[in-house]
Amino acid sequence: MHRLAGAAPEQPVAPWKPPVDDVFQAAARRQAAARPAALGRRLAARLLDTVVLGAVTAAAAVPLGMKALDHIDGKIEAAKLSGRTVTVWLIDGTTAVHLGIVLAVLLLGGVLLEVLPTVKWGRTLGKRLLGIEVRDIEAHEAPGFGAALRRWLVYSVPGLLVVGVVGVLWCLFDKPWRQCWHDKAAHTFVAAA
Repeated sequence: MHRLAGAAPEQPVAPWKPPVDDVFQAAARRQAAARPAALGRRLAARLLDTVVLGAVTAAAAVPLGMKALDHIDGKIEAAKLSGRTVTVWLIDGTTAVHLGIVLAVLLLGGVLLEVLPTVKWGRTLGKRLLGIEVRDIEAHEAPGFGAALRRWLVYSVPGLLVVGVVGVLWCLFDKPWRQCWHDKAAHTFVAAA
């Protein structure tokens, strides 16, 4: 009708676009929905992950350990045959190389089985099976490589020294996120998925 009256043509109407979700509101909703995972599920996931990493490490440690024991037995037998008092060192060039290889397998296995899956998916095999995941305390997303590596190292190194038991039990008393020492070091928490 406006065309018939000689009015200027109107601008074409733009199609309707759905509203874009505000990233800040989405982050606030994720944070509000996040809750720490149950301690029993965390323990079961950690045990599964430890068994898998232990099996990988044992695959290298058992054959190398047998070679190291044979080497030490040979040194002891040679000392007995010499007929004099001799000091036999358990750690020498041969056994140190075997121990170094086992530690390298442990570190490489830890990076491949713990750190990289935590960075990529926020969960290891054990955490995936039990429906929990590691999240950054602020962004509520999977941690970066540095944080995941720090998390695993702070768990593993004190764990080898038995002091890690205190760090793991720390989550029993920590509020509100139930963080262990390794979570605090990496600024992460374990959430129910």
